[in-house]
Amino acid sequence: MKLRHAMLVVLGLAVMSPLYAADMKDLKEDRAEARYDASKDTAKHDYEVAKQNCKKMSGNAKDVCLKDAKAQYKSAKAQGKADEKSAKGQAKADEQKMKADYKAAKERCDTLSGPAKDACVDEAKLKYKQ
Repeated sequence: MKLRHAMLVVLGLAVMSPLYAADMKDLKEDRAEARYDASKDTAKHDYEVAKQNCKKMSGNAKDVCLKDAKAQYKSAKAQGKADEKSAKGQAKADEQKMKADYKAAKERCDTLSGPAKDACVDEAKLKYKQ
């Protein structure tokens, strides 16, 4: 009875694993977008504060201060966007690596037969979330 229950759990996890891998990629991408949104908000706030500080100045010093503030704002936004793309790219790379590792593990299982092969494949599916 315990063996049957264990097999049902393994089969249930194996069925859910592809969903899990896709969910993890989506979660990583969502986090990347949230970090980007937060960095944009921070950059905007910093820019507004810098502009307020520039109002105290006059002449060329004020112009330079405003240009510096704008440059820092654009730089922060660009860095946030680059970080977002990098995180999304990493999520995609992680997914592709899991698929490739799964295929290699599955190929190693081909040297086995019967229940041992089935167990090997099930273990690979669980390990590599396929």
